[in-house]
Amino acid sequence: MTNDSWNLTRHFDFRGQEVAYDILGDGPPLVMVHGTPFSSYVWRNIARELARDHTVHLYDLLGYGQSEKRAGQDVSLGVQNGLLAALLDHWGLTAPFMIAHDFGGATALRAHLINGCDYRKLLLVDPVALRPWGSPFVRHVRHHEAAFAGVPDYLQRAILRAYIRGAVSRDMTDAELEPYLAPWLGETGQPAFYRQIAQMDMRHTDEVEPRYDAVRCPVMLLWGQEDEWIPVERGRQLASALPNCAYREIAGAGHLMQEDAPEAIVAAALTFFR
Repeated sequence: MTNDSWNLTRHFDFRGQEVAYDILGDGPPLVMVHGTPFSSYVWRNIARELARDHTVHLYDLLGYGQSEKRAGQDVSLGVQNGLLAALLDHWGLTAPFMIAHDFGGATALRAHLINGCDYRKLLLVDPVALRPWGSPFVRHVRHHEAAFAGVPDYLQRAILRAYIRGAVSRDMTDAELEPYLAPWLGETGQPAFYRQIAQMDMRHTDEVEPRYDAVRCPVMLLWGQEDEWIPVERGRQLASALPNCAYREIAGAGHLMQEDAPEAIVAAALTFFR
């Protein structure tokens, strides 16, 4: 992995599907899980900084980023926790530090409460955890997946730019957005984008929401005060549902805090994981 690119160099076979991952740095193990419609690219600067003191493990969710995408693939939250559990076993990690964002937060919580995965400490960033979730765009696409999967390339790019910009409080140029668009373009990427939206189902968070009081590790919860995807009130509600939870709201940050305030995540991790 070079300083000017983001290419995951290792691969793991999960039920006959290829998952891309990488490991950086040296020190206590730390796992980072991204959300949707993103990839491990969101962690690029944060991971490199935390790799000074930790062995950072990060990967692209099944059907996302550089991991395999195929027609008919199950990429729902119902499968992602099984992948995380399999990766922790593959890496030989029994209780790593964990940082998880958005769908990655739901994935980490499901792996903890359903698969029995233990974490030394869990840092959550604007996680998908409580119903209701899903924007009007998401709800519309869920009912019209096939129609969207075939839109022309220029329209796909416009949709992606508008969608991802809604997650960020600061202005992002088209050049900055391009790495976020790239996995979701072309004959493979475009259908994969709508596939993962069509498979969003609140039953996967409903399954674990009543068990949040059984979380077995210290939790820190960060929430962007400008989050337009999941309002800050949801963060306050989640903080009260989790035992042993430290809660912080980050001024000027939207849902994609990795772009708006990466320094806040790094500072929280260095303090919380110390």
